[in-house]
Amino acid sequence: MKTQQLGNTDIQVTRLCYGTMRIAGTWDKDKLDAAGIEGGIKSLESAVEAGYNFIDHADIYGDTTCEMIYGKALEKHPDWRDKLVVATKCGIRFEDEPPGTPHRYDFSGEHIRWSIDESLKRLNLERIDLYQLHRPDWLADPEEIASALVEIHNAGKVRYFGVSNFKPSLVAAVQSALPFPLVSNQVQIHLLRLDCFEDGTIDQCLEKKMTPMAWSPLAQGRIAAAFDYDAQLPQNEHDVAAVARLRPVLAEVANSYSTTPLAVVLAWLMRHPSKIIPILGSTRPEAIKAATKADEIDLDRNSWYRILFAARGKKLE
Repeated sequence: MKTQQLGNTDIQVTRLCYGTMRIAGTWDKDKLDAAGIEGGIKSLESAVEAGYNFIDHADIYGDTTCEMIYGKALEKHPDWRDKLVVATKCGIRFEDEPPGTPHRYDFSGEHIRWSIDESLKRLNLERIDLYQLHRPDWLADPEEIASALVEIHNAGKVRYFGVSNFKPSLVAAVQSALPFPLVSNQVQIHLLRLDCFEDGTIDQCLEKKMTPMAWSPLAQGRIAAAFDYDAQLPQNEHDVAAVARLRPVLAEVANSYSTTPLAVVLAWLMRHPSKIIPILGSTRPEAIKAATKADEIDLDRNSWYRILFAARGKKLE
């Protein structure tokens, strides 16, 4: 798979990222057994064998178990330490952790400092390549956040920092307090959700040379109905109509490039000059491999806009 620069860093990452959210097969860590751990390792192995070098985690995935599974995988594959680029996230806290507290987002300095140490232990790493603030904390204090990030950076625990699900205003606020640039913004972008192209998020990534990372690039599988007649149709009126419009366009474009509609959906994101990196979260080896075909496609402008118009249901004003 081809690589690209992560933000304006010295790190080269594959144009597709492998997301680990599902590798444990459960969000109840008490239900994870040896077979589940081995299954998660096999998913990671499938991604590496398919050519992915960029792996995305979060401390909450599988209620901490997905990071732990990666740590176990490193014991089996020590060469991954130098071969793979590892990202993880912090800031989401579950209800009753500790008891009596609500589900919330937490960018307090105390929580950031604690979270990085816990992630490093689970991942079996000494340093994280990309550490991202997960979902906007309504009590986010840029100076407090910056103090914690600078501290863990100076301690050698993190190479670079990014954010996730941030609007441009909060990116700017946090960046104003930092002595180094934020290098990524992981946001939900797909053909059924185009907000980031219109609310300034992608424009800011272009301006600041931040890499957009697209989580759920297939809309939790809803887009699959546009090219897989056995797939379950979306449940809301907007998505059903968009899928119906996309189906013939994706088929035609895929045929013209001698590829699959799945690859075209991903290549549509990757074609943008901001260099969007789709995050693939399947645990099926065949799906992990099939997605890499998107790396072989450079969509022409006409095809890109035809797909955009089908997704929007209207042309540009």
